[in-house]
Amino acid sequence: MVNVGSKQATQRYAKARAIVQVSDEILAQFQDQDIQTKKGPVFQTAIIAGIMGAKKTGELIPLCHPLGLDNCNVSIQINEQNQIEIVCEASLFAKTGVEMEAMTGASIAALTIYDMCKAFSHDITIGSIQLIEKTGGKRDFRRDFVSEV
Repeated sequence: MVNVGSKQATQRYAKARAIVQVSDEILAQFQDQDIQTKKGPVFQTAIIAGIMGAKKTGELIPLCHPLGLDNCNVSIQINEQNQIEIVCEASLFAKTGVEMEAMTGASIAALTIYDMCKAFSHDITIGSIQLIEKTGGKRDFRRDFVSEV
């Protein structure tokens, strides 16, 4: 692990995004802001899974510091390109950043959508997973161009 003992604690924030491309067969199941399956509501379940994944990042990624997040939020919507867009935001006051937590949260939410929708069709692609923004620490970052699948 990187030694962060002498670093200054600051407010840290990160926002990541994942795109899931699904078939028209799956999109046809979308109603009342979610997709219903035998396992339950897809988006609601993926939101919980994404938050749980973000909280466990230190256990999943070797040499990643375990962090107690102050906040984590996952939102899911169908965008203009008929893709499922997942956004995960994480924040805390600490000596190290939360971009891995935000990216893990978005990734786990995407995998949960795949798992829950595969009964309809396996024509599912998890596309770009990318950091959109981070603040705190040595330097801030903001992606001006957000790429698609």
